[in-house]
Amino acid sequence: MYAKNAWKKYEGNAKVVFDFCEGYKDYISVGKTERLCVEEAKRLAEAKGFKPLESFKTLKAGDKVYAINKGKNIACFVIGKKLVEEGLRVLGAHIDSPRLDIKQNPLYESNGFALLDTHYYGGVKKYQWVTIPLAMHGVVFLKDGTNIEVHVGENDDDPVLGIGDLLIHLAADQLQKTGAKVIEGEDLDVTVGNMPLKDSEKDKVKANILAILKEKYGFEEEDFLSAELEMVPAGKARDYGLDRSMIAGYGHDDRVCAYTSLMAVLDTPIVEYTSCAILVDKEEIGSVGATGAQSKFFENVIAELISKQGEYSDLKLRHAFENTMMLSSDVSAGFDPLYPGANDAKNAAYLGNGICFNKFTGRGGKGGANDAMPEYFAKIRNILDNANIHFQTSELGRVDQGGGGTIAYILGNYNMNVIDAGIAVLNMHAPMEIVSKVDVYETYKAYIEFITKL
Repeated sequence: MYAKNAWKKYEGNAKVVFDFCEGYKDYISVGKTERLCVEEAKRLAEAKGFKPLESFKTLKAGDKVYAINKGKNIACFVIGKKLVEEGLRVLGAHIDSPRLDIKQNPLYESNGFALLDTHYYGGVKKYQWVTIPLAMHGVVFLKDGTNIEVHVGENDDDPVLGIGDLLIHLAADQLQKTGAKVIEGEDLDVTVGNMPLKDSEKDKVKANILAILKEKYGFEEEDFLSAELEMVPAGKARDYGLDRSMIAGYGHDDRVCAYTSLMAVLDTPIVEYTSCAILVDKEEIGSVGATGAQSKFFENVIAELISKQGEYSDLKLRHAFENTMMLSSDVSAGFDPLYPGANDAKNAAYLGNGICFNKFTGRGGKGGANDAMPEYFAKIRNILDNANIHFQTSELGRVDQGGGGTIAYILGNYNMNVIDAGIAVLNMHAPMEIVSKVDVYETYKAYIEFITKL
């Protein structure tokens, strides 16, 4: 059902939408980092009977399998009636979101304050990250291999952290700067303390913070060198709007598609083609590295699936990818009534109109786009219309206004059919993003139709 408000479909039956979204709110409230998203996805999968891939000697139809890569990727599979070589139905989303990363030599004292130096991750408007409560999540690895988890700022009795800004009374010069420069990247330093340590000789406030870190977590200043600590907005996802029709939270891009993709696979029984939800890292910085979509992890896992169904060959692996159909589960820029000029209104994503498909993303003349095959999208339209699923199409803003990318082109390099399909988001990349609950539920239902009917 193309480009119609999906709420009308649930008049008198909105409870199913609201109930599903409670699970999603819990997921993003817990999953403030990639590692936490993977841990929560693993917990949800195991509750549905999924087991680690290495626990299977052979695979048969109906087996529920998951594989984890370096704590930052997870792929969940329901093995289909057809061999993996004949193709899969894949839902691929990313679980990294824009944030502030703590540098390797971060802690210093200045004028009676202890601060942590940061480097922003992904595309952000830097001014949005000051004067808001921040939480710190991550891991610190000691030289002996000990892994220390750090979580500060989420519990009611936790302190929160933050970044200061210049008061309006003294900001005349600051306000003459452009939006990109009003807060500089090197000024996004997080305040962590103001109390001096008794009897310390120098940098007394810094010394007090180091004493707290040693007492509570058991690591020293030099252990920041092998730490991965992320500053994110503190607090849980909340209902948004007097009608509670929307969700406000950090990390909708792209954890809203990650959750709906994951739950579609976890909730779907045995199917013809092996179904897969794969959650990847590093999309916001180009899908690079060992845990990004450009790594060999996914390829290696599919190879292992094939080997557990019989004799492995490189040709079978190539056939598996070529026969696969995939939805690159990623969000779209929602039309904002306060900024209508940023979009071509005829080709924009509207909150409440269901799942959104982007035939292409990219910049300018479609640079960096996947540009999906129209015959592929025709098949998807057919199954969604047959199931009465609301959907829409969009571009990422007006031509030459901006642009962006997803993981679609990376998997398209394997000669599989891929199209971007996800949820419209307001305030994308801001510390607080907004999605419509009905879009979340319709997307979940659309993903189920994709893996069961296509």
